[in-house]
Amino acid sequence: MKRPLMPKATAIWLIDNTTLSFEQIAEFCKLHLLEVQGIADGDVAIGIQGHNPIDSGQLINEEIKKCESDPKRKLELLNNNLPDHKVKTDGTRYTPVALRQEKPFAIFWLLKKYGEELSDSQIAKLIGSTKSTIDAIRKGTYKEAITEGKSPMDVGLCTYEDLQKAVDKSRRRKQ
Repeated sequence: MKRPLMPKATAIWLIDNTTLSFEQIAEFCKLHLLEVQGIADGDVAIGIQGHNPIDSGQLINEEIKKCESDPKRKLELLNNNLPDHKVKTDGTRYTPVALRQEKPFAIFWLLKKYGEELSDSQIAKLIGSTKSTIDAIRKGTYKEAITEGKSPMDVGLCTYEDLQKAVDKSRRRKQ
């Protein structure tokens, strides 16, 4: 997903200096349409100075003119040597306080359904817990008695896709 250098500053410049539609600017800068409208209204990106994408070699003036005359046309980013923008997914996730008390029930559910397939480290990564907690729940020595489990997907501790990836990974390892 290629995006221009400093997308909000670029959007500010495009709003101030062109007659492009908000949709065209949002698509080019990879911003939400409401964010572009907020920038135009002065509610968002206050204090950010506009960045000219022509000076930085990301757009040419002819491309802007073509898009101004045809509102359905999309601006095209010139060769950008920046790496693709990636959302960082590694590391631990924040679990809201209300969901923390659900972790033992989700661990119990995973142990009951996928105990033979998933390793303790995979369960710990899915739920955001520790191996010692998982071991205590498995042995029945956890500080409170857990008699029924809750699906971690229903509770919101992990997604079905995350669980499916973990199960597929463990099945590939065992083959």
